[in-house]
Amino acid sequence: MTRPAIGPNVRVVGDSCSGKTTLAAAIAARLGLRHVEIDALNWAPGWTEVPRDELRRRVREALAEPGWVVDGNYLSSLGDLTFAAADTVVWLDLPLRVTLPRTFARSWRRWRERELLWGVNRERFWVHLLPWDRSLVWWTLTSHRRRRRAYAAHMADPRQRAGFVRLRSPAAVARWLAEALPPER
Repeated sequence: MTRPAIGPNVRVVGDSCSGKTTLAAAIAARLGLRHVEIDALNWAPGWTEVPRDELRRRVREALAEPGWVVDGNYLSSLGDLTFAAADTVVWLDLPLRVTLPRTFARSWRRWRERELLWGVNRERFWVHLLPWDRSLVWWTLTSHRRRRRAYAAHMADPRQRAGFVRLRSPAAVARWLAEALPPER
Protein backbone atom coordinates (compact mmCIF):
# COMPACT_ATOMS: atom_id res chain seq x y z
CA MET A 1 0.00 0.00 0.00
CA THR A 2 1.30 3.46 -0.91
CA ARG A 3 0.75 5.99 1.83
CA PRO A 4 -0.64 9.38 0.82
CA ALA A 5 1.76 12.31 1.12
CA ILE A 6 1.08 14.18 4.33
CA GLY A 7 2.78 17.31 5.52
CA PRO A 8 5.21 18.71 6.35
CA ASN A 9 2.64 21.42 7.14
CA VAL A 10 -0.72 20.06 8.21
CA ARG A 11 -3.93 21.93 9.08
CA VAL A 12 -6.66 20.14 11.11
CA VAL A 13 -10.12 21.74 11.06
CA GLY A 14 -13.65 20.82 12.12
CA ASP A 15 -16.44 21.58 14.56
CA SER A 16 -15.83 22.09 18.26
CA CYS A 17 -15.26 18.73 19.95
CA SER A 18 -14.66 16.93 16.66
CA GLY A 19 -11.22 15.82 17.87
CA LYS A 20 -9.01 18.42 16.16
CA THR A 21 -6.47 18.77 18.96
CA THR A 22 -6.32 15.04 19.65
CA LEU A 23 -5.77 14.21 15.98
CA ALA A 24 -3.29 17.05 15.46
CA ALA A 25 -1.23 15.88 18.44
CA ALA A 26 -1.22 12.31 17.08
CA ILE A 27 -0.16 13.45 13.60
CA ALA A 28 2.57 15.68 15.05
CA ALA A 29 3.90 12.87 17.24
CA ARG A 30 3.95 10.32 14.43
CA LEU A 31 5.60 12.68 11.94
CA GLY A 32 7.92 14.37 14.45
CA LEU A 33 6.43 17.81 13.79
CA ARG A 34 5.52 20.75 16.04
CA HIS A 35 1.92 20.89 17.25
CA VAL A 36 0.38 24.38 17.27
CA GLU A 37 -2.99 25.02 18.93
CA ILE A 38 -4.59 28.22 17.68
CA ASP A 39 -6.71 28.31 20.85
CA ALA A 40 -3.50 28.66 22.87
CA LEU A 41 -2.48 31.63 20.71
CA ASN A 42 -5.94 33.23 20.90
CA TRP A 43 -7.11 33.09 24.51
CA ALA A 44 -5.95 35.52 27.18
CA PRO A 45 -6.99 35.39 30.86
CA GLY A 46 -10.70 35.81 31.56
CA TRP A 47 -11.63 34.21 28.24
CA THR A 48 -10.58 37.37 26.43
CA GLU A 49 -9.59 36.95 22.82
CA VAL A 50 -6.43 38.68 21.67
CA PRO A 51 -6.98 41.32 18.97
CA ARG A 52 -7.22 39.91 15.43
CA ASP A 53 -3.94 41.51 14.29
CA GLU A 54 -2.14 40.03 17.29
CA LEU A 55 -3.60 36.58 16.62
CA ARG A 56 -2.51 36.77 12.98
CA ARG A 57 0.99 37.84 14.07
CA ARG A 58 1.22 34.95 16.55
CA VAL A 59 0.04 32.43 13.96
CA ARG A 60 2.44 33.72 11.28
CA GLU A 61 5.28 33.48 13.81
CA ALA A 62 4.29 29.93 14.83
CA LEU A 63 4.16 28.81 11.21
CA ALA A 64 7.28 30.65 10.01
CA GLU A 65 9.40 27.50 10.06
CA PRO A 66 8.13 24.46 8.12
CA GLY A 67 7.20 21.30 9.93
CA TRP A 68 4.00 21.86 11.90
CA VAL A 69 0.52 20.55 12.57
CA VAL A 70 -1.92 23.31 13.46
CA ASP A 71 -5.42 22.79 14.82
CA GLY A 72 -8.31 25.20 15.15
CA ASN A 73 -10.68 27.03 12.87
CA TYR A 74 -10.72 30.84 13.25
CA LEU A 75 -11.75 31.41 9.62
CA SER A 76 -13.09 34.91 10.30
CA SER A 77 -9.86 35.95 12.04
CA LEU A 78 -7.28 34.13 9.96
CA GLY A 79 -8.89 33.84 6.55
CA ASP A 80 -6.63 31.85 4.25
CA LEU A 81 -3.47 32.41 6.31
CA THR A 82 -3.17 28.82 7.52
CA PHE A 83 -4.75 27.23 4.45
CA ALA A 84 -2.24 28.94 2.17
CA ALA A 85 0.67 27.60 4.22
CA ALA A 86 -0.64 24.02 4.58
CA ASP A 87 0.40 21.07 2.42
CA THR A 88 -2.38 18.88 3.84
CA VAL A 89 -5.75 19.86 5.34
CA VAL A 90 -7.56 17.26 7.43
CA TRP A 91 -11.23 18.15 7.84
CA LEU A 92 -13.07 16.38 10.65
CA ASP A 93 -16.58 16.67 9.20
CA LEU A 94 -18.38 14.80 11.96
CA PRO A 95 -22.17 14.98 12.40
CA LEU A 96 -23.71 17.01 15.20
CA ARG A 97 -24.97 13.78 16.79
CA VAL A 98 -21.29 13.05 17.53
CA THR A 99 -19.94 16.50 18.39
CA LEU A 100 -22.77 17.78 20.62
CA PRO A 101 -22.58 14.95 23.19
CA ARG A 102 -18.79 15.36 23.16
CA THR A 103 -19.22 19.08 23.86
CA PHE A 104 -21.28 18.39 26.97
CA ALA A 105 -18.98 15.61 28.17
CA ARG A 106 -15.77 17.57 27.63
CA SER A 107 -17.13 20.75 29.20
CA TRP A 108 -18.43 18.82 32.21
CA ARG A 109 -15.08 17.02 32.67
CA ARG A 110 -13.03 20.21 32.34
CA TRP A 111 -15.30 22.07 34.77
CA ARG A 112 -15.42 19.22 37.30
CA GLU A 113 -11.64 18.73 37.23
CA ARG A 114 -10.97 22.48 37.16
CA GLU A 115 -8.67 21.90 34.18
CA LEU A 116 -6.49 24.86 33.30
CA LEU A 117 -6.86 25.59 29.59
CA TRP A 118 -3.90 27.04 27.69
CA GLY A 119 -2.44 28.06 31.02
CA VAL A 120 -4.89 30.94 31.48
CA ASN A 121 -8.55 29.90 31.86
CA ARG A 122 -10.87 27.35 33.44
CA GLU A 123 -14.03 25.90 31.88
CA ARG A 124 -17.38 27.36 32.90
CA PHE A 125 -19.84 24.50 32.37
CA TRP A 126 -23.19 26.16 32.97
CA VAL A 127 -22.57 28.88 30.42
CA HIS A 128 -22.69 26.20 27.70
CA LEU A 129 -26.28 25.28 28.49
CA LEU A 130 -27.69 28.69 27.58
CA PRO A 131 -28.65 29.85 24.06
CA TRP A 132 -26.15 32.67 23.56
CA ASP A 133 -22.91 33.36 21.80
CA ARG A 134 -20.69 32.33 24.75
CA SER A 135 -22.18 28.84 24.76
CA LEU A 136 -20.03 26.26 22.99
CA VAL A 137 -23.16 24.19 22.31
CA TRP A 138 -24.90 27.19 20.74
CA TRP A 139 -21.77 28.06 18.76
CA THR A 140 -21.50 24.51 17.41
CA LEU A 141 -25.17 24.44 16.41
CA THR A 142 -25.11 27.82 14.70
CA SER A 143 -21.73 27.47 12.96
CA HIS A 144 -21.94 23.85 11.76
CA ARG A 145 -23.57 24.51 8.38
CA ARG A 146 -21.62 27.70 7.71
CA ARG A 147 -18.32 25.98 8.49
CA ARG A 148 -19.27 22.98 6.38
CA ARG A 149 -19.99 25.22 3.38
CA ALA A 150 -16.73 27.13 3.88
CA TYR A 151 -14.57 24.00 4.09
CA ALA A 152 -16.33 22.39 1.14
CA ALA A 153 -15.59 25.56 -0.88
CA HIS A 154 -11.93 25.44 0.17
CA MET A 155 -11.77 21.80 -0.78
CA ALA A 156 -13.29 22.44 -4.23
CA ASP A 157 -11.25 25.56 -4.98
CA PRO A 158 -8.89 24.73 -7.87
CA ARG A 159 -6.40 27.33 -6.56
CA GLN A 160 -6.04 25.36 -3.32
CA ARG A 161 -2.60 23.76 -3.28
CA ALA A 162 -3.13 21.66 -0.17
CA GLY A 163 -4.32 18.09 -0.35
CA PHE A 164 -7.64 17.66 1.47
CA VAL A 165 -8.67 14.71 3.62
CA ARG A 166 -12.35 14.77 4.65
CA LEU A 167 -13.25 12.39 7.47
CA ARG A 168 -16.94 11.98 8.35
CA SER A 169 -17.00 9.63 11.34
CA PRO A 170 -14.87 8.68 14.34
CA ALA A 171 -14.27 5.29 12.67
CA ALA A 172 -13.04 7.02 9.50
CA VAL A 173 -10.66 9.15 11.59
CA ALA A 174 -9.23 6.09 13.33
CA ARG A 175 -8.93 4.17 10.06
CA TRP A 176 -7.23 7.08 8.28
CA LEU A 177 -4.77 7.60 11.12
CA ALA A 178 -3.89 3.90 11.21
CA GLU A 179 -3.49 3.65 7.43
CA ALA A 180 -1.91 7.00 6.62
CA LEU A 181 0.32 7.32 9.68
CA PRO A 182 0.91 3.99 11.37
CA PRO A 183 2.88 4.29 14.61
CA GLU A 184 6.58 3.57 14.36
CA ARG A 185 7.50 0.05 15.46
